Amino acid sequence: MRPVTVLATLQTTDGSVTVRRAVRGDVPRIVELLVDDPLGFAREGGDGAEAMEPYVLAFEAVDADPAHLLVVAEDGGRVVATLQLSFLPGLARRGALRAQVEGVRVHPGRRSSGLGSALLEWARIEAERRGCALIQLTSDKRRADAHRFYSRLGYVPSHEGFKLGLPR
Repeated sequence: MRPVTVLATLQTTDGSVTVRRAVRGDVPRIVELLVDDPLGFAREGGDGAEAMEPYVLAFEAVDADPAHLLVVAEDGGRVVATLQLSFLPGLARRGALRAQVEGVRVHPGRRSSGLGSALLEWARIEAERRGCALIQLTSDKRRADAHRFYSRLGYVPSHEGFKLGLPR
């Protein structure tokens, strides 16, 4: 098991939180955050250890790959936010390394405290530190509040995304 790695301390209007690499024991709490909105509720979750199995397997794959960093923000031992930062090499943009932000979630009781902004600012700084030329994210078209939030942080809705579901 990987030791806990503290990456930063962030200040919010509610006090400070610790950003650290997620560990396997965080998976149930991360899933709770993923489920805690109308879109996530429809596609995530389940009860019992069997329902956690695909999440644990996914965590192990993410955690084992140095191109991916799953983090949590913790306050007093309680996970209050999460995001995944992935580093994507490519030939486009003169061989630019990109940072992809996924799965941004903040506990409802901590929203509007500056935690989401501070966590995304930390992600931007980490992407710069690793030599990324840009940081990008996608957000479901139905998440109007999230779109306003990302725009306030300087993210620009520059592309139209497409997805194709595959059988599993």
